[in-house]
Amino acid sequence: MDGKSIKEPEVDYSRHYTYADYLNFTFGEMVEIINGKLFRMSPAPSAYHQSISGNFAGQLFVKLRGRKCKWFAAPFDVILPTKGKDFSQSDRVVQPDIVVICDPEKVQERGCFGAPDWVIEILSPHTTKKDLQDKFELYEESGVREYWVIEPKNQTVEVFVLENDVYKRITTYVQDDIAPCHTIPDLTIDLKVLFEGGEM
Repeated sequence: MDGKSIKEPEVDYSRHYTYADYLNFTFGEMVEIINGKLFRMSPAPSAYHQSISGNFAGQLFVKLRGRKCKWFAAPFDVILPTKGKDFSQSDRVVQPDIVVICDPEKVQERGCFGAPDWVIEILSPHTTKKDLQDKFELYEESGVREYWVIEPKNQTVEVFVLENDVYKRITTYVQDDIAPCHTIPDLTIDLKVLFEGGEM
């Protein structure tokens, strides 16, 4: 190396960003665009966050094998629709922790183009407001049929299901529960397995 530090590109947070801009980003970290506003995703998730994600994905791997619905874990781009615009001009580009998509036409090489059927977010201290407020509203408006919010510290899962274009809170599941997915028949998640190992 020549001793010069590597500079991150300058970010204009007053700009309104779209997916077309996103494709040209050269950041050294992942970012999301929520209603045109840029959000950095650092720092990296904790070890326990990653453990929960892996435990959830492991159950999906077994239970969705051979079925039409497919699951994907972050990093995986989800380009949500913006009314009256094509996807290149969408100002909603996110990377949920886990998504389940039952329409194969939405899955392309670069990610999911359209609303997934089921989105799972695992809370981190630096993402709580974004997941509980900004993304909640975003997923609701975009037509995501089911939204799960996992709280690692308390080992709970809060479930919301879209009814008449508005999220209805179903319940909060705790560690010993078997939580059913309301969007995909006969699919359940064992929370004891999900939170296995406790917080690291």
